[in-house]
Amino acid sequence: MTPSPAAPSMRHRTATATLTVRRADGAPLADAEVTVEQTRHAFAFGNIGFDLIGYANGETEADPDSPFGSAAPASGARLAELWLELFNTATLPFYWAGFEPERGRPATERLLRATRWFDERGVTVKGHPLAWHTLAPDWLLDAPTDEVEEVLRARIRRDVSDFAGVIDVWDAINEVVIMPVFSNEERRNAITRLCWERGRIPTIRLAFEEARAANPSATLLLNDFNLSSAYECLIEGVLEAGIEVDAIGLQTHMHQGYWGEERTLEVLDRFARYGLPLHLTETTLLSGDLMPAHIVDLNDYQVPSWPTTPEGEERQASDISRHYRTLVAHPAVEAITYWGLTDEGSWLGAPVGLVRADGTTKPSFDALRGLVKGEWWLPPTTLRTDAEGRVEVSGFRGDYAVSGTGATAGFTLAADGAVEVTLPAS
Repeated sequence: MTPSPAAPSMRHRTATATLTVRRADGAPLADAEVTVEQTRHAFAFGNIGFDLIGYANGETEADPDSPFGSAAPASGARLAELWLELFNTATLPFYWAGFEPERGRPATERLLRATRWFDERGVTVKGHPLAWHTLAPDWLLDAPTDEVEEVLRARIRRDVSDFAGVIDVWDAINEVVIMPVFSNEERRNAITRLCWERGRIPTIRLAFEEARAANPSATLLLNDFNLSSAYECLIEGVLEAGIEVDAIGLQTHMHQGYWGEERTLEVLDRFARYGLPLHLTETTLLSGDLMPAHIVDLNDYQVPSWPTTPEGEERQASDISRHYRTLVAHPAVEAITYWGLTDEGSWLGAPVGLVRADGTTKPSFDALRGLVKGEWWLPPTTLRTDAEGRVEVSGFRGDYAVSGTGATAGFTLAADGAVEVTLPAS
């Protein structure tokens, strides 16, 4: 009988610390019961926040022209509750064509309200993306290349500055491997021309340098769906050119089926060798029929209806558990963003969501919750301090709260060692 493979180690995600609890007067809270519970993961468990933009803005009807997701704002309260139950990081859309359809009139205030809605709930917000060819604005199409460059530079400076402090993580530039040779008969764009004439690395330098100048403390990603050696060569060229990249973004839209642990680890190890954190920026797994294997561009698969199915939902739940275990176990992975909470208005109409279009949760939601807020989470736990007010706390790295004598204080479990906390006067 072949033994089952050992569960991947999560030791690098956890910490054990001696917590000293003090009263408001500084004296140790000796020989007392305290309750310790986790309040936030250090690891970035993310999802897109597109569907909650209308809800966060107090809108009651879906905007048919909005590029920011198409779930109806009426679904917002239910979706918000489910979203906040699982995730601590939201990606919001800054696709230039939709964000600024008319030159000089960006949707800054609408996105700021949505950003603040997430921020007020303790959610880290990421902007996606600052530079991308596919959804470049039509009004830029006929501008000379020099003007395209200057307008793009100005756009990056403006948006990074406007959102600094509430969005400090950005996909600085998206899908550069294909950018200079991108061909789409239905939609020409000026950014492809810019990248073709200037070159990939100078275009990347443009995006990173402008974003860095506007917000020196920002975390800036290079992001791509092409995980072949072409992306590796590009990364090597970027780093050799001295461009400061904070993390490498990897897209994993698995519409043709879950890759499996072996292929996933092979990809992670190849990109981890650059010594930069890996962000799984766009992840999807289907709960319906899989896309045929011969399809090269996912956008080319168009079907009248693509429903979720009971069999597909069970497969998706298993796949998402396996995938998240593999990613979280890998020491280079810092963040995972799942690309869609709900099937309502999902990308390409695919059944990728963790929630059905009618608002009910799929088995995949329960499976992921079982990891993020179950296996990898410390629920309220009662412990007793010693004579010096000390107690040992072990758990996944992140933020915690300790309660005793009617008062509560927060602390961070970041590494093995010692932590002190003083309870406020009750």
